[in-house]
Amino acid sequence: MSDLTIENLSMRFDLPDGTHVQALQDINLEIKTGEIMSVLGPSGCGKTTLLNIVAGFLAPTEGRVILNNEEVHGPASDRGMVFQQGALFEWMSVSENIAFGPRMKNIQAARSKEIVDHLLETVGLHDFGEKAVYELSGGMQQRVALARCLANEPEVILMDEPLGALDALTREKMQGLVLKLWKETGKTIILITHSVEEALLLGERLLVMAPRPGRIHKEYQLPFAENGVDQDLREVKKSDGFGETREEILSMIWEMEEEIMGRTEAGA
Repeated sequence: MSDLTIENLSMRFDLPDGTHVQALQDINLEIKTGEIMSVLGPSGCGKTTLLNIVAGFLAPTEGRVILNNEEVHGPASDRGMVFQQGALFEWMSVSENIAFGPRMKNIQAARSKEIVDHLLETVGLHDFGEKAVYELSGGMQQRVALARCLANEPEVILMDEPLGALDALTREKMQGLVLKLWKETGKTIILITHSVEEALLLGERLLVMAPRPGRIHKEYQLPFAENGVDQDLREVKKSDGFGETREEILSMIWEMEEEIMGRTEAGA
């Protein structure tokens, strides 16, 4: 596996009325293999746009993304995406959803079953393989989405608000699962979230993005994700520096939101 490089990345959306929106401006990042990075910022700062460019769903207007020493020109199996809603195949069972990727790669049935069984065990769904997706809770569906992503053996896992729709208790359990999978698989993970607390828990590296044009405002290197692998996440939240960093980032984002509102009111 190789590092992921983002070079001089900018994204502009041209609008029908002849104007344009500069969603991203001159983003430069070097993301090491096996790193878990969280990204947050005010609404409209380009977080999801950045993730979609790395996934290959969007082509940037300037700059490039490089993985395995090759420029990204579209979606590929070396990058897996987990969405806020699982985007699962409702008509398939849990096992069939997880097996979809291996089947598309023409992996032999016996090997595919091994992969599915292993991943069902990994995400704590070993008794639910034959259940229909609609029979599962939201948290369980996101476990299936994670397993389906892992079944493709991506080098980079991209997560766009994957836990945002879950209740508080389920969300905390899933945060623990994400950290467990990160440590056990050694995958590179980039996670978008609107929750400052979640960004602190799930990012050994945390980026705060500034609003339009979207750019990196501040970067943190944090111990909380590593600590959370072996500790109860509630204890991690009580650790030195967690509360102070949370308040610092909240104040930073609040000031950005105030600036955005001021611009909007001035233009009204």
